[in-house]
Amino acid sequence: DIPSVLGDSTITPDNPYPNRHIEVNLTTQQVYVFDNDQKIAFYTISSGKWNRTPTGTFTVWAKVRSQKMSGGSKELGTYYYLPNVPYILFFYNDKIAKKQGYSLHGTYWHDNFGTPMSHGCINMKTPDVAEIFSWANIGTEISIYGKYDPKLAAK
Repeated sequence: DIPSVLGDSTITPDNPYPNRHIEVNLTTQQVYVFDNDQKIAFYTISSGKWNRTPTGTFTVWAKVRSQKMSGGSKELGTYYYLPNVPYILFFYNDKIAKKQGYSLHGTYWHDNFGTPMSHGCINMKTPDVAEIFSWANIGTEISIYGKYDPKLAAK
């Protein structure tokens, strides 16, 4: 069932809670979760090394409970093969295509949150992203901004 509010035409099957959004601050390596403009949670993350995490306003287009992620280059030493990456929230916009595979997701291969570690995704502690995964919907907006600053990052 989709909740409805009298006179509210913004509620759709794709995003039944349009007042929910997620902000990712690359400067401080934090993610903030908002409901009706009230911050309801925040978590420390690891974004992309080499400033590879895209900035802008994005939309969650898929939620996947777990899947394999792989890519990079063996020749360049950037290859990765990660089976069963948990709680994936894929996002995109008109500049970043779905096929590029950017997401927020759980991370079991490092515990160095507060420092960029990924190839561009938003790495999160698995219990933290599990909370967002169950809360967010297809269509939830994600705003990503800033640039990593080790002096300002959360540790």
